[in-house]
Amino acid sequence: MTALLRDRSSPADVLTAGCIAAVVSGVPSTAHAILTHQSPLDASLAAGTLLLGDEEQRASRLLPAAATAHIALSLGWALVLAALLPRRRPATWAAGAGLAIAALDLGVVGRRFPRIRALPLAPQIADHVAYAVTVAAVLRRRRERSAFSSRRDRRSRPLG
Repeated sequence: MTALLRDRSSPADVLTAGCIAAVVSGVPSTAHAILTHQSPLDASLAAGTLLLGDEEQRASRLLPAAATAHIALSLGWALVLAALLPRRRPATWAAGAGLAIAALDLGVVGRRFPRIRALPLAPQIADHVAYAVTVAAVLRRRRERSAFSSRRDRRSRPLG
């Protein structure tokens, strides 16, 4: 993993970015569900079908499966984004990457799952964009903090 990241981000940075983005990414679809008087759990239950299939209907089984799938996908995409996003204007590029990830996740993989197909599309796309932009923002912040610490450490070393 560190070879893929080169000097760009540490594994801890990617893990942190992926976890924070995993939480933040559900805000658009959750807000949409609440505003439209739908269940905020519909997207999570649909994600659970990625691991359990559509024949499974019990929330007690779908929710843990959804959490597992969501974390795995979030960390995997964070690794990809950390390796590919440029240093200049990463949030702009991340928004485009979020759209591409949405196309793959929803348009290619998700089309095979009726519960995912049934979700309103715009909030799901917004979740993907929010995810990618959050990964970019966290990675940038951690890189800046790391660079600042390195400069400070070099200045504090005694000469000689």
